[in-house]
Amino acid sequence: MNAVTTSSPRASDPHPASVDVVLPCLDEAEALPWVLDRIPPGWRALVVDNGSTDGSADIAHALGATVVREARRGFGAACHAGLSAATADIVCFCDCDASLDPGDLVPFVRRLVADEADLVLGRRRPQRRGAWPPHARAANLALARLLRRRTGLCLHDLGPLRAARRAPLLALGLTDRRSGYPLQMVVRAADAGWRIAEFDVPYRPRTGASKVTGTWRGTWQAVRDMNRVLAEEPVGGNVREGARP
Repeated sequence: MNAVTTSSPRASDPHPASVDVVLPCLDEAEALPWVLDRIPPGWRALVVDNGSTDGSADIAHALGATVVREARRGFGAACHAGLSAATADIVCFCDCDASLDPGDLVPFVRRLVADEADLVLGRRRPQRRGAWPPHARAANLALARLLRRRTGLCLHDLGPLRAARRAPLLALGLTDRRSGYPLQMVVRAADAGWRIAEFDVPYRPRTGASKVTGTWRGTWQAVRDMNRVLAEEPVGGNVREGARP
């Protein structure tokens, strides 16, 4: 059975590390200044513009982020474009809607640098009513149970805040380009025997309307994508040693 450890973030600085933060972005002009201001010093922000029409890309560039263009619509398409463009040893992922603070990724990176985990995930803890709609939370809980049945992982959340080393992530051969991308990352990492850890992270009401979980229809489409991922046969060839530098 795969091991999952759950921790709370510590306040001390991370060990020196080369880190890129992938920020999938679709019309997040209002949230971008808050998010980019919280990128830890020395880390690079990769804002992946997924067809924004509100000037998000220009704002990100003006604020010092590296902008990656991904014409193919889809959360997974944006995330993978960012991963492919990354050059740092460690790659983090964070939503670009101000619901999550990229500064909370510091202890994630610390665990990777200390070789205590191969993939670190954020367990979202809502800070205010409305931060996590009931239908989205219920869908997440159901998927966590299905994930446990499929992999043996006892995870509480499949949220978007996460970190791992770039080369092993690319070696997982992720193929989903829609809402199933985050789950496929966890499933394939579990199949490869990676050590997966969870950290509690604050979860705030997002800025603007959600493109996925803001509606029942969007949530249902995401669940359908993820069920397809859970039905995949295990992909061989990856072992836990491959997740280490």
